[in-house]
Amino acid sequence: MRLANIIRLVASCLIWISLIGCEVNSDIDQDSMEQISLALDWFPNANHAGLFLAIENGYFAEEGLEVSAYTPEDPASILQTVGTGADDFGINYQPDLLLARDKGVPVLSVAGIVQSPLNSVMTLHSSGLKRPRDLDGKKIGYPGIPLNEPMLDTMLKYDGVMKGLEQVELVNVGFNLGASLISGQVDACVGCFWTYESIAMKNQGFPVEIMKMEEWGVPPYYELILVTNEDMHERKGKTVQKFVNGMIRGYMEASRDPQAAVDSLIRAHPEIDPEIDRPGADLLAPLWKGDVPRVGWQSQVIWEQFSLWMQNNGLINNMDISKAYSNSYVARVPTVNPD
Repeated sequence: MRLANIIRLVASCLIWISLIGCEVNSDIDQDSMEQISLALDWFPNANHAGLFLAIENGYFAEEGLEVSAYTPEDPASILQTVGTGADDFGINYQPDLLLARDKGVPVLSVAGIVQSPLNSVMTLHSSGLKRPRDLDGKKIGYPGIPLNEPMLDTMLKYDGVMKGLEQVELVNVGFNLGASLISGQVDACVGCFWTYESIAMKNQGFPVEIMKMEEWGVPPYYELILVTNEDMHERKGKTVQKFVNGMIRGYMEASRDPQAAVDSLIRAHPEIDPEIDRPGADLLAPLWKGDVPRVGWQSQVIWEQFSLWMQNNGLINNMDISKAYSNSYVARVPTVNPD
């Protein structure tokens, strides 16, 4: 009995020591991880599915990064917090980045996440308003974002409304875009993401018509981009590369299986509305992949043409557009664009 007790005691001690060793090793691994802050452009939604898939599957951890993704109280501040280094990375918009650089904010795009515009003009299907010329003399709701004004102006003039904004009435409805349409406060809305608001409206029993900006004269642009600051780019390129590796890997998988990516998003943020984000992810999947050599690749032509459009509309001054973005990290991502 005494020998058996000794054996059991020794075995228990070995198990305890083994568990302590695992715990210590885990702590060491945790301590060795580089902490990364990522500011999201808006509340978590289908646009971020590839990111949360990458986090859940450990793609950032494999790169030695522990990523904290959050939505700031004021998402409009992202380029400032990234520019100052308060955040390492941000998800933001190509037009906003160009506006920020024009004001001297030292930020650049290191990957194109959504390869096409999502901003659109939305009308109720029952209204019969299907193209920009139909909006002549109508009330147009918008969220008060100034950039929407020249975009709408371009669309109107492209379709023959020669005085553009002078021939419509703009109404600032904040972000109550769908509600303002349903109530009849406005006849159309600009600033609506056709991968989100259009689905929400349909789910409420109000099918809509969508006018995509790039189909009515506004040059194509990247709706969502991955942004960092020039100091990170110049001094911590290895960290940027690791982050881009994990991010692109997540969006590659999301483009193949968007619903699996939404599953990861839901597990991280159960408060989202799957009735919007599941169909939204299916619409976004081809835009994550895009017609480019690699997921995340950015076209010089798109950057130059959209920058020129912004200059022609008095939004920015002439700038060296080559410094606003970099493909160097996406080019070195080990994996290639999925078939």
